[in-house]
Amino acid sequence: MRRTRIVATIGPASSDDKTLLSLLKSGVNVCRLNYSHGEPEQKTELYQRIRALESQIG
Repeated sequence: MRRTRIVATIGPASSDDKTLLSLLKSGVNVCRLNYSHGEPEQKTELYQRIRALESQIG
């Protein structure tokens, strides 16, 4: 059983779907949203996109 976790901080440079999908496929376990950039509504949308991409890859 693997105990190591990979945490990725998601900011403006890594919030596009192509990059997010690449991170998730690479084994990222936790996505930390950087609230220093953007509005809370944008983070809600980003969270929903991450969850949708996650469900695509299983």
